[in-house]
Amino acid sequence: MCDKRRDEKDDRRNKGFTLAEMLVVVAIIAILVAIPIPVFTSRMEKAREASDISNMRSAKSAVIMEYLDGSIDFDGKGSAGPYYYNPSKGTLEENPEDALPAYGQGTERIDGGMEFDGYNETGLDGEVIGTEAKDRIIRITVREETRKSSSPDSGIIIEMEWVDP
Repeated sequence: MCDKRRDEKDDRRNKGFTLAEMLVVVAIIAILVAIPIPVFTSRMEKAREASDISNMRSAKSAVIMEYLDGSIDFDGKGSAGPYYYNPSKGTLEENPEDALPAYGQGTERIDGGMEFDGYNETGLDGEVIGTEAKDRIIRITVREETRKSSSPDSGIIIEMEWVDP
């Protein structure tokens, strides 16, 4: 009878986890949670830059449409603008307030590795770094291409940059 009581008492003591076992489990869970954070952050920056590049492509398309329609008025020096792209309407605006709210997303803190017409800048070491576009809008200047030959084909040069509204 005494042996039976002792076995029941030992069984009650051995039913839980020790503190060391619990600490190991918590440490493993912490490591598993920490692994995806840098990957997630990188993916978020790539998504932000993709949004900015999409807006830049749309702005370029809007400029080309306006040019082909004859809606862009060049000054005597062959340039027009600045214009500001409004992504909600898909139009070029002459007043920066008409392009608000600011729609830039990308930051220079983390480079998503995407490039479009100088969107990402290159540092002194030759490595691509992000461009600060967060809470900015696109300013566009259009210049007529000057060719030295007497070719009937003419074109335009589109310059875009992210600016504070």
